[in-house]
Amino acid sequence: MKRLMLSLLVVTVLPLFTQCQSPDMQKPREQFDLQGHRGARGLVPENTIPSMLKALDCGVNTLELDVVISKDKKVVVSHEPFLNYKICKNPEGKPITEAEGRSYNLYQMNYDSIARCDCGSMGNPDFPEQQKMTAFKPLLADLIDATEKYAREKGLQPPRYNIETKLEPTTDNIYHPEPQEFMSLVYQVVKEKGIAERTCIQSFDVRTLQALHKMDSNITVALLVAKNPFYENAIKELGFKPDVYSPYHLLVTSSLIEYGQREGIKIIPWTVNDFDTMQKLAKMGVDGIITDYPNRAQGLFEQK
Repeated sequence: MKRLMLSLLVVTVLPLFTQCQSPDMQKPREQFDLQGHRGARGLVPENTIPSMLKALDCGVNTLELDVVISKDKKVVVSHEPFLNYKICKNPEGKPITEAEGRSYNLYQMNYDSIARCDCGSMGNPDFPEQQKMTAFKPLLADLIDATEKYAREKGLQPPRYNIETKLEPTTDNIYHPEPQEFMSLVYQVVKEKGIAERTCIQSFDVRTLQALHKMDSNITVALLVAKNPFYENAIKELGFKPDVYSPYHLLVTSSLIEYGQREGIKIIPWTVNDFDTMQKLAKMGVDGIITDYPNRAQGLFEQK
C-alpha cells in the first residue's frame, strides 16, 4: 500500500513542476560534482521523492539527503529527527507549534505514523520559490527505488547519493541510536539496493564515519565542517583521510583547495545558492558544490 501511495504521489506532482533544462554537461559531469541539497529544496519540499526527481531534471550528478531512524528501525529521509513545525503537520493533519515540534520525536514514532505527516503543503517560509504540495518523509529504500526508476526512464546517468547521518553525542538513544547501530541500518539499505559504489556517507559526527570505515573502507566518506578548524586537525580527529572535505562555503580558501589537491581529498562546499558564488568557487578549483537551487547552476559549466 505504501509503495502504491508513493507511485501515485510521483505521478500526481510531476506535471506541476516548472521545467528545468539540463545543460550539456558531459565533460563537466566528469570533473565537477553538482549536488542537489535535500534534492532541490529551493524549488520543491525538501528530502522528498519529488524534490529528488526535480534535482535530476536540473542536471545534478548527486542527490544530497539526510537520514534519521524511526522507532521501528526504518531509515527515514529527514533533516531533523523530529517534526519541523515550519513545514510539517502532525499525523492527524494539524499544524504544530515550535514548542510541540520536538515532542514528535521520529525515533519514538513508527514509520506508519511518520508517513502520515504532510511536510509540503504549507510550503517553507525560508524558500518562497518552493512549490507547495502534499509531501511526506519517505523511506531511504523507497527513495532509491523511485530515483533509480526515474533515471532509467529519462535516459539519465544513474545518480550518486550523498547521505548525511543526523546524530550527535548529546542525543544518543534520545533522538537516534548510537553510531554503530545507526550506521549499520543505513549500510544495510545501501548494500541491499546495490548503490554502494555510487554512495557517499557524510556527517559532522566523526563517530559515524569511523564506524562506517571499520565496516567498509571502500565506501566514499565526506567530513562535514561548519566551523573553521585547521583542516589538518579536523582530519586528524577523524583518524583517517576522508575522500571529501565538505566545509561551509565561506570557509573555502585557496590554501584549502591546494591542500585537497595535494592530499587527494575533494573539496565540496555547502550550501551555495547564488550564481556568482558558484562561479567564484568553481574558478577557485572546488570539486563540486551543494546547492538548494540546482537550476541556478544551469550556466555554470559553460562559463567556468
